[in-house]
Amino acid sequence: MANNILLVDDDIELCELLAKYLSNEAMSVSIIHDGKEAIDHIQDLHSKNILNYDAIILDFMLPGMQGLDILQRLRAFSSKPVLMLTARGDDIDRIVGLESGADDYVGKPCNPRELLARLRAILRRTTNNPIVNEKTGIIDYHGLSIDSGNRKVKLKDKELELTSAEFNTLYALMERAGKIVTKEDLTEIALNREHTRYDRSIDVHISSIRKKISSELGQKEIIKTVRGSGYIFINQ
Repeated sequence: MANNILLVDDDIELCELLAKYLSNEAMSVSIIHDGKEAIDHIQDLHSKNILNYDAIILDFMLPGMQGLDILQRLRAFSSKPVLMLTARGDDIDRIVGLESGADDYVGKPCNPRELLARLRAILRRTTNNPIVNEKTGIIDYHGLSIDSGNRKVKLKDKELELTSAEFNTLYALMERAGKIVTKEDLTEIALNREHTRYDRSIDVHISSIRKKISSELGQKEIIKTVRGSGYIFINQ
């Protein structure tokens, strides 16, 4: 079955190129060139309960409404996977996008093969739950519980809204509680790709998770940074 992809970008030539490339890889691509039109379309489908896109490829710079604004509005009602297209080398755009709930990013001008690899990684972790494929139990520490079967996280009985990347990152840490997990391992486990030099994706996802749990845990630090090594989830 083909994956349904929404591509939002005002570069008509690039859209045609990517649509053709992804179509040859068994993906069905819909294209919108205007930001305001895109969010209206997404919200309309959501209101009718027919938002059937498996992932959204979203450019950072758009007419009508910026990609970041679209992402923030989308995250108010949906955890649909989002792959951001950012200016190559612009770390600020990438970090802000990840902090706002993007699952991953690709720099522009983008290589279609790299985009496909990142997109497939997102689809694998959202449809196949690769890091929990043989896990059905619930892990619970400090009042924070993660259910691998339903992919839900609760903190003191209050459900937390995490993106797919954040869920996989947190699960990877909690499953290995008390052990240091390197950024390289976290990237492979949670994001389904290799960690590259200067890649701060995991750092940003960890920061977002910390913010979402800090309101209930206060100053208690349960995810610690191990300088030069990675991260550790405290199990005591």
